[in-house]
Amino acid sequence: NYAYWFANIPGLSNCAKISIHEKVGNAQDIYFLSEKQMENLQLLAKEIQAVRAAQKTDMEEAYAKMCESGISFVSLEDASYPKRLRHIANPPYGLYVKGCLPQGETVAIVGARMCSRELGRMLAARGVGVVSGMARGIDAAGHQGALDVGGISCAVLGCGVDVCYPKSSRALYEEILERGSVVSEYPPGTQPIPGYFPQRNRIISGLVRAVVVVEAKQRSGSLITADCGLDQNKEVFAVPGMITDKHCQGCHGLIKQGAKLVENVDDILTEFSEFTGFSRKFPKHSVK
Repeated sequence: NYAYWFANIPGLSNCAKISIHEKVGNAQDIYFLSEKQMENLQLLAKEIQAVRAAQKTDMEEAYAKMCESGISFVSLEDASYPKRLRHIANPPYGLYVKGCLPQGETVAIVGARMCSRELGRMLAARGVGVVSGMARGIDAAGHQGALDVGGISCAVLGCGVDVCYPKSSRALYEEILERGSVVSEYPPGTQPIPGYFPQRNRIISGLVRAVVVVEAKQRSGSLITADCGLDQNKEVFAVPGMITDKHCQGCHGLIKQGAKLVENVDDILTEFSEFTGFSRKFPKHSVK
């Protein structure tokens, strides 16, 4: 699998991989490039060195072991690569996937535990997949809400898909795999480090039609996902709270910037009903 080989070249950033891929066209052609051809493509010296060193590495055994463990690899060259994600700035060249990627409409939920769980239930009950990052107490609630009503959920991790993080979420991790997927741009076995989580947020927002922020402080990590969504021209929604509540200041800031205020699940679904066939006449379910 040449795409798997290319994705695992040490020393190449994702941006460099995307640039080389755009210049050459596919990973198989990249593998057989001569040094002269690389120079003609105006690759940087360090990029040439990285590709040349990797051309001598046999990835077949590692790829076979990965597949045997139930992990699949989807690259930009594959038709199954998520369409929305393909068109963001700096899309991940490849995704490692356990389970089945969600089909149909999806929404990202980030925010407070109880509200996220209720929204997850409401959206999943109407056939909308829930995407989040499986973080303890925040993202996990959105996932669990969707699973509670038999819905689909997708967790995007800042580590390998075979690494359950946080460890306390093992039961949720297993339940997500039963009816959804766990996704990462990092190879199996990769351990979580702080710098990986902001990067994975662009994938969370890139996979979905809309981002919903339920609760966020002014410096909340949830706002990183919201910012990614805004950069990707996604719909961004925010649930307001008491103006004196510091835990809601981030949401209020988003609303001031143009995020759509959410009082109930209808406020989300009616924004894209023409694409999904949703009725605009739902019974009212307030977010509490």
